[in-house]
Amino acid sequence: MKDTYRAMQIAASGVLELVERPTPVPQHGEVLIEVEACGICGADAADIERANPATRPPRVPGHEVVGRIAALGPGTPSTWKLGQRVGVGRLGGHCNQCDECRRGQFQLCRDQPVLGATCDGGYAEMMVARSTGLVSIPDELRAEEAAPILCAGIATFNALKKCGAEAGDLVAVVGVGGLGHMALQYARRMGFKVAAIGRGQDIAGDALALGAHVYIDTNEQDAGARLKDLGGAQAIITTIAHAATVSALVAGLAPQGRLVVLGVGAEPLSIPLGQLVAGERSILGSITGTPYENEKTLEFSVLAGVRAMIETMPLERAPDAYRRMKRGEAKFRMVLTMEQANRPH
Repeated sequence: MKDTYRAMQIAASGVLELVERPTPVPQHGEVLIEVEACGICGADAADIERANPATRPPRVPGHEVVGRIAALGPGTPSTWKLGQRVGVGRLGGHCNQCDECRRGQFQLCRDQPVLGATCDGGYAEMMVARSTGLVSIPDELRAEEAAPILCAGIATFNALKKCGAEAGDLVAVVGVGGLGHMALQYARRMGFKVAAIGRGQDIAGDALALGAHVYIDTNEQDAGARLKDLGGAQAIITTIAHAATVSALVAGLAPQGRLVVLGVGAEPLSIPLGQLVAGERSILGSITGTPYENEKTLEFSVLAGVRAMIETMPLERAPDAYRRMKRGEAKFRMVLTMEQANRPH
């Protein structure tokens, strides 16, 4: 093992710099991961643009990490072996002590690190992780294929599992981007009638190819009214954070339908109470999920042939890859690899 490793750290707000760091030693219950790939997620923007300048050394972003275990800290469960393929998502490992953990709600743990925000993430050749946050990676998936599933994949897969719809029901996916393009694939393979809701006709072909039965362009149609015409959506999965757009869509929910919110924003939703009460409709927030749920998502992705559409760049080009993601130029996910290649898929 090398004494040092390369990492892309946040030098200042919005600025990434490539540095060499001493290789860390995993502590109790931790492992050292030799990173092979790390996805770039929209949530990385908050970490990179609003980084705390007092953090020393500066934070390394990234929370869609796939690699192999290079070293085991003391107290690591025997489940994990040297050389094993593992991943870590946004939630960096539960504490096993808080009330939520005692109830088995590990995704709601009050004392777990958030990769790229409160602890270093995977824009690096090496990363230390809590063993409770580890996810086993199937052999059928390459590292760059698995990485986006650890965040965009599980977020949308779990949202669909919680949405209350049954096979044959109409389910709408709002936003055909990094999360939405995964949600469309999962929804189609779960047996739902799928409506994709986006802005503009340039994305219509992609939405239909990814699994949508119908595409609704909000530039041309009232999406809520269109869903009503289709019989009402049993569930609406929203991946966007534009509160006014999301609020208006509740009118398109069928009775007892659910709006499942994934997009995070500061603006409040504004929904007439009568729409909720009269039709017994509900609103549900959904976070990513536990390592166990992440493994289930990976397994389903293998079985059903769900893959993120990705473009890869080597670690040293992380600033370029990050800019492509921020400008909406990626179709649909950027993934950093620890190799000197730039391969579109």
